[in-house]
Amino acid sequence: MINTSWTSVSHFVLLGISTHPEEQIPLFLLFLLMYLINISGNFAIITLIISTPRLHTPMYIFLSNLALADICFTSTTVPKMLQNIFSPTKAISYMGCLAQTYFFICFAAMENFLLAMMAYDRYIAICYPFCYPMILTRTLCSQMVALCHALSHLHALLHTFLMGRLIFCSDNKIPHFFCDLYPLMKISCSSPYLNTLMIHTEGVIVINGALAFIIASYAHIISVVLRSPSAKSKWRAFSTCGSHLTVVAIFYGTLTWAYFRPLTSYSVTEGRILTVMYTVVTPMLNPFIYSLRNGDVKGAFRKWVSRILTSFFS
Repeated sequence: MINTSWTSVSHFVLLGISTHPEEQIPLFLLFLLMYLINISGNFAIITLIISTPRLHTPMYIFLSNLALADICFTSTTVPKMLQNIFSPTKAISYMGCLAQTYFFICFAAMENFLLAMMAYDRYIAICYPFCYPMILTRTLCSQMVALCHALSHLHALLHTFLMGRLIFCSDNKIPHFFCDLYPLMKISCSSPYLNTLMIHTEGVIVINGALAFIIASYAHIISVVLRSPSAKSKWRAFSTCGSHLTVVAIFYGTLTWAYFRPLTSYSVTEGRILTVMYTVVTPMLNPFIYSLRNGDVKGAFRKWVSRILTSFFS
């Protein structure tokens, strides 16, 4: 259990994205709209997959878990940010800040692991199509999802425990819209050496390890697809991977640029923009990326809407 007597602050002040009064209402409306799109889009993906037996396959089991992780990921930060826009104090308690850090890291790591599992699914589906149902069984999928959850919580627990060891003095103002790692380390009056060491070692292994696994999976996929004599089969194989690769590029690009560099080079303004990209924008775009580029999802969605309209007007 974290010893809260080590710190002299009982709460932090989240300064938010902007301190200009004239920008508060536009920012509130913008982030509220993006949050609602994120929740409704990802919830629609989950409902669609659950209600369509044809989508009860490993690929869509992972996708439904990714959609759930996106909902939780954004809900960790955005509601508090929206509340603070009109709050005179903009305060978050010390334990509330650590809890927000924990769940933020947990769901970010979960998305990281799920993207790696989805790459493995595409690798088996394209490189070993006839063995696919025997390799990726429902039991194995459940075990892989459970492993993603367990590793995510362990990863978050490590970094939150290290954050709880830092000492905070009189400066309790965080120039961010949530309790992110680097802004908290910047205002600490004790050395964050161990925290940055863990980010640049364990964090790099977790994030870049999953990214390396994804790259290796797609290297095998590309080599198999290029050896295929049929142009039609090549296009079909690449089309099933396009949406996943798009999400991977956005997520890992912003995450790597935000965290895997020295603390001394961290820019508050740049950090806020990057974290908005992967905490709000990416989860909002994921349902559209996966639905617009996926024929199975589009077909199931049309049938789902048709059933709802038929039952409504009958």
